[in-house]
Parts: sequence; structure tokens; C-alpha cells
Amino acid sequence: MYAIVEIAGHQFKVEKDQRVYVNRLQTEEGKKVSFDNVLLVGDGDKITVGAPAIDGAQVSAKVLKHLKGDKVIVFKKKRRKGYRVKNGHRQSLTEIVIESIAASGAKKVAPAKAEKAAPSKEVKKAEPKAKVETAAPKAEATQDLSKLTVAELKEMAKAKGVEGISSMKKADLIAALS
Repeated sequence: MYAIVEIAGHQFKVEKDQRVYVNRLQTEEGKKVSFDNVLLVGDGDKITVGAPAIDGAQVSAKVLKHLKGDKVIVFKKKRRKGYRVKNGHRQSLTEIVIESIAASGAKKVAPAKAEKAAPSKEVKKAEPKAKVETAAPKAEATQDLSKLTVAELKEMAKAKGVEGISSMKKADLIAALS
């Protein structure tokens, strides 16, 4: 069984017990890490392709060590000009070993955290809307409207029933509300 998975911005074809060198991960050595962005899973003749990722698929790995790659020499030269610059670069890498590939039924940890954080953001968004509605009757003059943001002006336009506000610019919104 093999999988094509996106790890740290690069796509890798991985199999169980394979050692892979990836760009530096922010995980401590010895810890386990899982990757949810699985693009393809192949099991013999059965191949599952995601669009773009397979829901429920997961690749688990263990971080073995952090290291630096081989030195790459970057040499620049302009002929007949006396210009030569020599630089070197060593990429920071993490060595991981693939422990398991789950084609389906894997639990996603990150979206659960996002769902918990989303309601608190909605509550925070609801509070400014209430403030905008209370500020709308006070902001009758064009000078006060110019101090508001485009989002606040759009909210005021929705409340008044103005149509086509999605394509309006700030000046158009101010003209429609005046």
C-alpha cells in the first residue's frame, strides 16, 4: 500500500516503514505526527484519487531527528567584469518514518479545533454588527460616512435595502446612503 501525501508544502509518495526527509517540521524528536492531506491511495489494483484530498484518509509518521542537508554551492559570475560571488546553503530537514496509512475512517483533529473556535468568532462578529446598527442613525452626515469602513457601509446599505452593494466601492456606497 502506498499514498501520495502533502507534507510541509511538498508531495511525497510514501509507503509503510519508509524513511522520508521533509522540510523542517515544528514537532519535537520522538513525537508522532499525522498528515490529513492525502491526495492518492493505492492498494494493489485499487487506486483512490482525491479531489483534491481524500476525506478520512490519514498518514501517521514519527519524527526521528532534525538535521541539515548537504551544502549547495551558489556561485554567480559575470564574465569580463570581475564579478564573482560564492554562497552556500544547507536546508533544514526533518527525518520521519511512516508508521501507517489509513485509507478511510481516520479522525481529523484539526477541524474539530476549528469548529470549537468558529462559534467564538461568530459571537465576536455579531457584536460589531450591533454596534454598527446603533451607529447608523447617528451617522447621517457624509463626513461621518467617510470615516466608516466599507464593511460597515455595506451593513448599513443592507439595512436600508439598497441592491447591488457587492460591486459598489466606498464612494458609491456613501452616495447611495446619502
